[in-house]
Amino acid sequence: MSVPNWIQDAIFYQIFPDRFYNGNPHNDPENVQRWGIKPTIWGFQGGDLEGIIQKIDYLVDLGINAIYLNPIFYASSTHRYDTIDYFQIDPKLGDLTTFKRLIEIAHRNELKIILDGVFNHTGRGFFAFNDLLENNENSPYRFWYHVYHFPINAYGPEKAKDYAAWWGYKSLPKLNTEHSPVRKFLFSVAKYWLEQGADGWRLDVPNEIDDDGFWYEFRKQVDAINPEAYIVGEIWDGNPRWVGERHFDALMNYPLRESLFEFLHKEKTSVQFGQKIDQLLSLYPSEHIFAMFNILGSHDTVRIMNILNKKIALVKLAYLFVFTFPGAPVIYYGDEIGTTGEKDPDCRKAFDWDQDHWNTDIRNFLKKLIQLRRVFPILRRGEYIPLPSEDNDLIFCFARRDSRKSFIQVLNVSSEYQFVSIQIDTLGLKAGTRLNNLLGEEQVETDGKTLIFSIPAQTGYLLH
Repeated sequence: MSVPNWIQDAIFYQIFPDRFYNGNPHNDPENVQRWGIKPTIWGFQGGDLEGIIQKIDYLVDLGINAIYLNPIFYASSTHRYDTIDYFQIDPKLGDLTTFKRLIEIAHRNELKIILDGVFNHTGRGFFAFNDLLENNENSPYRFWYHVYHFPINAYGPEKAKDYAAWWGYKSLPKLNTEHSPVRKFLFSVAKYWLEQGADGWRLDVPNEIDDDGFWYEFRKQVDAINPEAYIVGEIWDGNPRWVGERHFDALMNYPLRESLFEFLHKEKTSVQFGQKIDQLLSLYPSEHIFAMFNILGSHDTVRIMNILNKKIALVKLAYLFVFTFPGAPVIYYGDEIGTTGEKDPDCRKAFDWDQDHWNTDIRNFLKKLIQLRRVFPILRRGEYIPLPSEDNDLIFCFARRDSRKSFIQVLNVSSEYQFVSIQIDTLGLKAGTRLNNLLGEEQVETDGKTLIFSIPAQTGYLLH
């Protein structure tokens, strides 16, 4: 088994469909909120698949080549993790025809699309749970869920007591994935949407289905339809158990994100940050490291602008790191224009399409990084080489290398100019070699063993 070949070259853009763009007001719910109003947990703002289609040119111009869509199947909430019908596009987003058009236009523009798979639990409106509520122990779907006793109380503010539910939420009853008909149903869902053109699955809380046999069979079913389909799991702790031929190609790399932010906040030294990276890299086989889903934010997190206290220089350093590090970098919609947001639902704001409100500094910097990553294969596929900076806890360096070339990334998280001395003898550079900073005008000359230079406060270099 190997990971999909395309994933090493992927640059993802995550879209929360209700908040990206309203391309078809005719499918808006009656109670739709005004676009851009402060988001609430249950309020729809009208984003849809047609809106994504109409903004494909924006995504192509940005330079990304893969899209991760939060759930798009029929559900009752804005987040759609409470699935009612796994085989129907939510009418508030469009229909199957719209979805196929989105896939066709995306593929024509060389964009992959992966979908959000919510297979641990359903919504209360799902047919099997509805039948259970109606017929109790006489329901033919009695064993589709983990029912403790009848009758079932599925409504009210208190936690679920009559059946297992995700985090006890009555609206999210947990499926019994050990039950053969449930497994067969879920595998058919996974296969169906791949057959409609999806390029892979992001799996929601897959650790809640603590069954290696289930995921091994899931993997085989997916590979049988499309061996190049990408499977990434939402595993917050980075546990390597979930990576490999019996599980997933990659994980959402939350541990890397957390460690990077600790370094940018000066809560950890560059040495400690480097040790954490080495530890993370040691967890997985090489091909899976290059397939990791390297996020800086998502629908479940505070936005990067808020985490880094709206310090643009630090935001740019964070992006420089993930765009030069092994794995697929991910942009959460709106982060490229400086969108702010605290925890859910504030992190799910509507995209502001008024360009006068955009932070063009961040967006232009990201476009530059995307261009560099696409032009230079080393930044996607090259070997990772740690380069300790001597006696400086605020400077972090590493190289990406192949048989012919090297790139050196340098991050200065200090609020002051820093003197940098880096040992580079492992890179095989000749004395007198001049390295150019691809993000500015600077040049640095090496004696073949060290690089010695000064770097401005909260600045990053990409030397080549």
